[in-house]
Amino acid sequence: MNKFAIFGLGCLLSVRLQAQKVTVTNQSEKVKGESVEGYGTELEGKKDAVSSAWVKFLKDIGKVKQGNDPMTITEPVFNGLSFSKGTIYSITRDKAENTSLWLGIKPGEWETNNVKRINNELEKTVYQFGVKYYRDKIQLQIDEAQQAMDAVDKQKQRIANQTKDLTIQFGNNEQEKVQLDKSIEANKLENALLKVKLDNNKKARDSLEQAGVQIQKVKQMHLERQRKVN
Repeated sequence: MNKFAIFGLGCLLSVRLQAQKVTVTNQSEKVKGESVEGYGTELEGKKDAVSSAWVKFLKDIGKVKQGNDPMTITEPVFNGLSFSKGTIYSITRDKAENTSLWLGIKPGEWETNNVKRINNELEKTVYQFGVKYYRDKIQLQIDEAQQAMDAVDKQKQRIANQTKDLTIQFGNNEQEKVQLDKSIEANKLENALLKVKLDNNKKARDSLEQAGVQIQKVKQMHLERQRKVN
């Protein structure tokens, strides 16, 4: 069970006690040489992992075109409203152990009355993704912890079953020991009795031997007397 204790301690030491905080700020990025206002955040994690989740998230919003810098999203749908005109730009960058995300639009590519609405949606989109990203990441840790708990429970059940079997075996062994102890005591008594009988048997045999010798002498004496009769 030590490996489970070590795993549990490792999990405890690796968990951050404070809640993850998603902060979205207004940022400018260069899009094809032009400075564009947008919204960005910085998330913990390598770029590949964050980008993979980011692209999957954006595909639920509109048509994502990768391979370009920046990535583009067209025909977005927000709150059931579809926007056929205009392009959303996305930039993802490595920042040491973190990854920065940015979404922005060129107002000139959009209908004027939609610009403010789209910017609000972009800010919410970045925030919602950040929250989802951290929750999904924590869910993986929860799943790993649950798997570890399941493994421990399985081991506990195995040990409980083993304990039950060993208890039964121990009880049977105890009964067998009692029977064997009784058999040993009976054996000791029988052994002592047989020794007495053997001793008595030897004494009887010795007495008979002596009696035989005396009888043989008497017989020889009678034979001698018979021989002298004339």
